[in-house]
Amino acid sequence: MQKLVQLLEFGAPGAKSLEEIRQQVASAGCSSKGGSGKSSCGSAAGQGDLAPEVWEKVKNHPCYSEQAHHHFARMHVAVAPACNIQCNYCNRKYDCANESRPGVVSEKLTPEQAAKKVLAVASSVPQMTVLGVAGPGDPLANPQKTFKTFELVSATAPDIKLCLSTNGLMLPDHVDRIQAMNVDHVTITINMIDPEIGAKIYPWIFYNHRRYEGVEASKILSERQLLGLEMLTARGILVKVNSVMIPGVNDKHLVEVNKAVKSRGAFLHNIMPLISEPEHGTVYGLSGLRGPSAQELKALQDACEGEMNMMRHCRQCRADAVGLLGEDRSDEFSNEKVAAMEVTYDLEARKAYQAKVELEREAIAKAKTAELVKLADETSAIKIQVAIATKGGGRVNEHFGHAHEFQIYEVSTAGAKFVGHRRVDLYCEGGYASADGAATIIRALNDCTAVLVAKIGICPKDSLAAAGIEAVETYAFEFIETSVIAYFKDYLQRVEKKEISHVAKGDADIRQGAFTEA
Repeated sequence: MQKLVQLLEFGAPGAKSLEEIRQQVASAGCSSKGGSGKSSCGSAAGQGDLAPEVWEKVKNHPCYSEQAHHHFARMHVAVAPACNIQCNYCNRKYDCANESRPGVVSEKLTPEQAAKKVLAVASSVPQMTVLGVAGPGDPLANPQKTFKTFELVSATAPDIKLCLSTNGLMLPDHVDRIQAMNVDHVTITINMIDPEIGAKIYPWIFYNHRRYEGVEASKILSERQLLGLEMLTARGILVKVNSVMIPGVNDKHLVEVNKAVKSRGAFLHNIMPLISEPEHGTVYGLSGLRGPSAQELKALQDACEGEMNMMRHCRQCRADAVGLLGEDRSDEFSNEKVAAMEVTYDLEARKAYQAKVELEREAIAKAKTAELVKLADETSAIKIQVAIATKGGGRVNEHFGHAHEFQIYEVSTAGAKFVGHRRVDLYCEGGYASADGAATIIRALNDCTAVLVAKIGICPKDSLAAAGIEAVETYAFEFIETSVIAYFKDYLQRVEKKEISHVAKGDADIRQGAFTEA
């Protein structure tokens, strides 16, 4: 399994000191006993854009800060099996509604098992800064298990941020307790504010010992969601709103949802693609309802961004995920393996690691500013998308053939902006190219002009070129945003010299399903 490494194991600038601390924490942390074992807030905002108290809450939270997701990890614990609503994009055999995709939970945990697992992960993975309860049902349909987990973790690992993700039906009843337990981040899945549309998404809810259906169910759910949102923001708790983009059902309506949640103080809006492949067994999947394409999703996110800041780096994580966004190390921390670990929680070593990350982030910001100065003399209406092969640390540091996903940046003379990610099948498995070659990757990157990689072979490079995608190794191990801006400046100059022609790109595929480590 791929290790969670922040920079490079083979020579990226600044990698050694971070890696040394990571190894120090990991070696001291766990050992086996036998066996093998738009307001100015938003995901792209930096320290200067936010109030100090808000910055402290988001600076190392990978879901609430696009900057942080390059460096910091999260974990979810599956302590909440019961759910109180039914969604047409959810199959009860799988993970639930809150993360809006059907990824399987490997193991359900008791609060006590979850607390030990958190300590084991945090002792081995100093980047892990956030604990979330997101299922596999709804955390607030299982309040005793959820809050007992938070209580146990707070007592032993006070530096870990606590989060929960809920459908919002029972949220107003628990806001005071959420605040009392210092849960600073809550995600609410809000897919509609019009009960007529909601009736097409939610067959039923179970509320106050009674089952409600249709429009009546959606009216109750929407009222409770919006009330809970208002109550949380009134207490200074940061709220991220998740919405599933369901073509033909709520895709147009989500612009109104966006306005409604902004007016009630939501910090961030995350619009995610519907996962509807038939094998998942959901109502939508079995009825043939398709998910959105990459550009359909981006167009909706762009339309909503005028109202408030959008989260574009969501991976629709499993309810038992561990690691950076875009990877899952949960198999390394199964109940059996955690039970065999001797855990030493070294808070000072964790702080030292995270202090080094902050220095790295400052270097990234300075380098980006310097590159923007070089771009300032360019005037062009051209706007392109560039894909990045990365394994973390905010650098171009992954081999093309080893990439599970590519991060997508939109770049213009205004600078570079992260706009999403594309999961792909590995090009190389066991040293051999996959049977489908680069075809699936090309379909995922079809709207991109270039892909920046640490290294790439001749065959895939030629395949990409034939599809009109330039593979670039020039910026290997450099910071992502500075590399994207530098590439764009060079691209404009080549267009001006007529060495190349700017060509409008087509649409691309979004691979469905939650991320699971290969």
